[in-house]
Amino acid sequence: MRIESFVLAAVLGFGAAVAVPAAARNAPATPEVAVGPQYDTTHVYVAPADVDRFAVSFLATFGGQSTRQVVVTVTPTPSSTSSQLLQTPVGTVSLFGFRTPIPHPFGLERTGYLVKDLDVAIRAARAAGADVIVSAFPDPIGRDAVVQWPGGVNMQLYWHTTAPHYAAFQTVPEHRVYVSPDRADAFVRSFVAFSHGKVVSDEAHAPGVEIGRPNDSYRRIRVESVFGKVSVQVTDGQLPYPYGHELAGYEVGDLAGTLAKARASGATVLVGPYTSGWRQIAMVAFPGGYVAEIHAVAGE
Repeated sequence: MRIESFVLAAVLGFGAAVAVPAAARNAPATPEVAVGPQYDTTHVYVAPADVDRFAVSFLATFGGQSTRQVVVTVTPTPSSTSSQLLQTPVGTVSLFGFRTPIPHPFGLERTGYLVKDLDVAIRAARAAGADVIVSAFPDPIGRDAVVQWPGGVNMQLYWHTTAPHYAAFQTVPEHRVYVSPDRADAFVRSFVAFSHGKVVSDEAHAPGVEIGRPNDSYRRIRVESVFGKVSVQVTDGQLPYPYGHELAGYEVGDLAGTLAKARASGATVLVGPYTSGWRQIAMVAFPGGYVAEIHAVAGE
């Protein structure tokens, strides 16, 4: 069965449009297949010994609850993993602790997106320029596939026979993607076409402190759609740790209070907090190694 069979997803939100760069103009028309913000997850893989520690720390930091942990096969080829969904007001995690070697390419996908119709979504992804790197496979409650966008960004698409129903987030998480200057426009063009999204900002000289290089600048593109928020970091790949390891950014109301909860529950604050633009930002490593960006509106 697929990865999302036992852990559902949650997708991000909408934003106002700004001028769309050339990369995102004249994109091919495709059907809209997104469902809604509460059905998108970030996929987190940790060692079995770290699963419980990660779950406790993540929920203590952000609040929320976990589904019951089950041990299942979530790939189209034989494997075994614990699987559970961590649902918080600021984002959802699909948590896996594989007891067997992880079949390729699972573990490399960043997110799971619920779609209205998997076959239609696969055709739309292909039309928008994605490669289908794991063809559709069934599970007891639906079907899945894994696609790769220009720039090497892997995402899982899934569909449920019976549609799930979850409450909306308090704040919508931001998936963080790192791509090269060579492929950034192609990624944006493809993903905007597929998601029916909008480029809400394209900053050619964003503060380099946001990627651990305070004396430099970099290009940052932000996209929003029914699938959610995506922050595209366009870099030369010369990144100090932990930049490039984080999969998501979580917006909270009280950054200092959130970081205190993270530390108390076993997480480590790796960077910050510092202020860049309208954000107060920190980078945190949770038990098991999952790195997250956490931010709040500056002054709140």
